[in-house]
Amino acid sequence: QVQLVESGGGLVQAGGSLRLSCAASGRGFSSYGMGWFRQAAGKEREFVAAISGSGVSTSYADSVKGRFTISRDNAKNTVYLQMNILKPEDTAVYYCAANRLLYYTEADKYDYWGQGTQVTVSS
Repeated sequence: QVQLVESGGGLVQAGGSLRLSCAASGRGFSSYGMGWFRQAAGKEREFVAAISGSGVSTSYADSVKGRFTISRDNAKNTVYLQMNILKPEDTAVYYCAANRLLYYTEADKYDYWGQGTQVTVSS
């Protein structure tokens, strides 16, 4: 029922920055808990960041804390992931996900997923 479309991925050198966007369909976005996850080649999908519907509460993986910032613009039905001081180990496909009400760090708690956007960080 909910469609999510990520954009903003690309190639960047270590130490650089990218901003990912996730556009969501439908009314009710302001109540959706939203998360960002990533999956590197040959590895498990891992939690990156999450944000409450209002944007007041956030959660980050230890590996990105202090470098990445999740935010949302409910008027635009969009969630963002600002990624700074990128490292080669950040290379992965990044996915956004939505829960109808709450946000979580666990992937299996999310109901809807985008198609992913590739982020590649060169050394």
